[in-house]
Amino acid sequence: MAFMPLVWIALLGLLGWAMLRLARHHGGQERGSVRETPEEILDRRFASGEIDAETYTDARERLAAHRGKSR
Repeated sequence: MAFMPLVWIALLGLLGWAMLRLARHHGGQERGSVRETPEEILDRRFASGEIDAETYTDARERLAAHRGKSR
């Protein structure tokens, strides 16, 4: 009987931890993860078939030109 409050506290703590963990994971990126570069996003979209070769090539050229201007 004396351990019941401790069991409830442990269960609530575990539930809170699980909810925070899921919220961070569901939110997209976890702490410490690296964001994708525009080139990586473009590569991924081309590889998955979201865009065709012509669109990919055009976008790659535009990104390269933009990178050249910003430096």
